[in-house]
Amino acid sequence: MTPIERLSVKIFADGADLAGMIAMYQRPYISGFTTNPTLMRKAGITDYRRFAREALAAIPDRPISFEVFSDEFADMERQATEMAGWGHHVYVKIPVTNTRREPAYELVRRLSTAGVKVNVTALTTLSQVRAVADAVAGGAPSCVSVFAGRIADTGRDPVPIMAEAVGLLKVAPAAELIWASPRELLNVFQADAVGCHIITVTSDILTKLPLVGKDLDEYSLDTVRMFYDDATKAGFTL
Repeated sequence: MTPIERLSVKIFADGADLAGMIAMYQRPYISGFTTNPTLMRKAGITDYRRFAREALAAIPDRPISFEVFSDEFADMERQATEMAGWGHHVYVKIPVTNTRREPAYELVRRLSTAGVKVNVTALTTLSQVRAVADAVAGGAPSCVSVFAGRIADTGRDPVPIMAEAVGLLKVAPAAELIWASPRELLNVFQADAVGCHIITVTSDILTKLPLVGKDLDEYSLDTVRMFYDDATKAGFTL
């Protein structure tokens, strides 16, 4: 099994806990960071600008994605323009549609052409990938976040979809495909195998990285010991 540090896919830490982000920044295999309004709300963040300033000051040299939160394209554009001005390494997350199912492709095209580094997010279909690839082609460096984990949640295998998405993005050489919302550590290796550029990984999955390549017989024994120790600590008797 290929060691994490030798994989081609870049690992981005996904979260909004500033202390956790700073801890991940110390790890050389973390190439960037992503956030979203849901993660920020869970982290108790109420001042968006303050959080962004603190995160950018602590992490000055790796890509960080911040997401717009308006549902109106004109206001999304205003927010995106402000966010882009926060730093050269800021990527602005634009949802692929608004809540009324209206596609954001033209907004993405305007922003990308104007030099804003966009991270188009919440994609789940190849038709969306195709349209976004066309929108960012020839523009600023960008990311395209396909939510492979959510695809898997529907019972569909995301691997062939992600592999085809890699091919669709070839029309936009400055765009990178993100395997978003992974569900397990295996997804890191799947993303690498299909040629995905980036995978976003949450802290619960990152904590499993020391298990990579672990001897399975030893892992079996660890599991048996865990069951035995927990039964003993519980004081079970029959």
